[in-house]
Amino acid sequence: MDGLLINTEDLYTLVTNEILAEFGKGPITWDVKIQLQGLPGPQAARKVLDHYQVPLTLAELEEKSVVLQHKKWPTCSFLPGALDLIRYLHSNNIPIALCTSSAKHKYEGKTGHLKQGFELFDVIITGDDPRIPPGRGKPFPDIWQLGLKQLNAKFNTEIRPEECIIFEDGLPGVAAAKAAGAYVVWVPHPDALEVLGDTETVLNGKGEVLASLTHLDKAKFGL
Repeated sequence: MDGLLINTEDLYTLVTNEILAEFGKGPITWDVKIQLQGLPGPQAARKVLDHYQVPLTLAELEEKSVVLQHKKWPTCSFLPGALDLIRYLHSNNIPIALCTSSAKHKYEGKTGHLKQGFELFDVIITGDDPRIPPGRGKPFPDIWQLGLKQLNAKFNTEIRPEECIIFEDGLPGVAAAKAAGAYVVWVPHPDALEVLGDTETVLNGKGEVLASLTHLDKAKFGL
């Protein structure tokens, strides 16, 4: 969701930079940022605290972040091609699941004004879903495995992982998608491309990189 469907990764960056500036740190750079994308919130926060040596506890950082984030969530919007793709898949009766590392309350804060797209998902799994074991967020595949399980249960189907396309924007998510056994469509943030290095080696023949969802070749996948 974040950074793939909606522009919240940029908002996360703004919030992080505001907090870092309080302590004369930052701004956050993309060599650090790419390590955070897609991670569960506490893991990402710990990496920020450790890297920038910010004198806050996880709880204190979360408290500051929540206040600033809640002011920004109503301004977030769909990224190019995202809403069109969701609508296209839905109108063609292709099962779609949203599997986000965001906790449920953050998901609701980000998407409350964007229901025209998010209400079209058949299954929505958030990062704090109790069915995901502790410590098994992305880059582990559990959230994607749960999403597929719920799709199959809803439609009484037996869709296999290798029949799925997983769309991701960050390294942890790409690792999770590969581990789940799906084909990965990786859409990195434009600024991330400069520091990602050899993306083909990362994908290892199990996916492709797109500059934007608008570049997706639906015919290639029989869509």
